[in-house]
Amino acid sequence: MKGLKGKAVLVCGGATGIGAAAVRRLCEEGARVGIGDINIEAAAALAQELCAQGYEALAWQYDQSEEATINALVATAEGHFQGLDGLFANVADIAAVTLDGDILSNDSALWHRTLLVNLVGTAMLLKATLPNLLQRGSGAIVLTSSDAGVVGEPERPAYAASKAGVNALCRHIASKWGQKGIRCNTVSPGFVLTEQIDANMDRQMKDWMLKGACSPRHGAPRDIASSVAFLLSDEAEWVNGQVWRVNGGVSYAN
Repeated sequence: MKGLKGKAVLVCGGATGIGAAAVRRLCEEGARVGIGDINIEAAAALAQELCAQGYEALAWQYDQSEEATINALVATAEGHFQGLDGLFANVADIAAVTLDGDILSNDSALWHRTLLVNLVGTAMLLKATLPNLLQRGSGAIVLTSSDAGVVGEPERPAYAASKAGVNALCRHIASKWGQKGIRCNTVSPGFVLTEQIDANMDRQMKDWMLKGACSPRHGAPRDIASSVAFLLSDEAEWVNGQVWRVNGGVSYAN
């Protein structure tokens, strides 16, 4: 893929699942990758695995709910790589999603936690990363959203609101700084069969989830990773402010 070899990319939420698949794909494309995650054990193991294969990857711990650790992560990555070329912001509080019922059942603590990690944390990550990219005069950013942000659902309103906010952040960055060389796009995954989901979901539920798709199989982390790699590469230099639905054709709404 054109324009990733030698570039420095920070992947936040890169220890497992979609994030880990993106880290691997970016390394395969020749990028130098920093992995930021609260799960430092998994992040470090992934970095060690990739370094053993001859790639350049490092892991740093941070907490998306704490601005100080976000700033420290970005400063460390920029210092190590002498600047960044790209960012993949892939963090969400999945534990909160399991408790996200509806307007009547959700308390304010759940709303605050979901928005703090998924939306405010993403905004602070962008705030920390943008100055260096603007100084360099170029940079590519990819955010992870969700179909929940645009498709009305009877549950998960806090998660949906946070992801709708992520879509808005993407368009803000593109419209504000696109002419200064900054690209910001969003991937919006549908149902992705990560290792954890595959191990914990029964066959009946998996079959039900597949019925609504226009694809013969479930999504895999590599499907999202390939879209992320493209959007971060020079191949996508004329793609900006977009929310890409990578969902096997489950839905088409924008």
